[in-house]
Amino acid sequence: MKWTFEPGHSAAEFRARHMMVTWVRGSFKNIHGKLDFDPAHPRQLAVETTIDATTCWTGEAARDNHLRSPDFLSCERFPEIRFKSTAVAQIGPFDYRVTGDLTLRDVTRSVPLSVRYLGNWETPWWEDGVDKGPRTRAGFTARTRVDRYDFGVDWNDQMPDGGVVVSPQIFIVIDVEAIKQT
Repeated sequence: MKWTFEPGHSAAEFRARHMMVTWVRGSFKNIHGKLDFDPAHPRQLAVETTIDATTCWTGEAARDNHLRSPDFLSCERFPEIRFKSTAVAQIGPFDYRVTGDLTLRDVTRSVPLSVRYLGNWETPWWEDGVDKGPRTRAGFTARTRVDRYDFGVDWNDQMPDGGVVVSPQIFIVIDVEAIKQT
């Protein structure tokens, strides 16, 4: 079955340690993607997604601009973050390990995602104030951790006692609402 991400209801969130004492969180909205997924044959899952890196938001304008700069995402040169699955293993009734190629700043690395299928539902579908439904929607959430240094995102500064300003490890959570294609 073919599905597309509903961009208004899909997002990627990240967090990184800041100054060794707290977490800074941010997000990317308006994520686009497509997947092949049949709940009766889940091991055949395949997903491909694109994130507009310029939509990086942490709630602090100066920090957001720094994250978009060449020190981090380098959005002028690399405006997209991409993921394409390469393998799937079912590890529970609704849980999967989806391995794929993550491309950030034109560097591609294999990354494992822990994915949970949240189910699917028949729902209304509103266009121009008219319910043209029903449409089938499915929910997924995925988690991973990456080392940003592996992608050439290596800006940092040292702190006393061996600390760093921004942790190399970035924790990512992705929430997807997918719509079955008719």
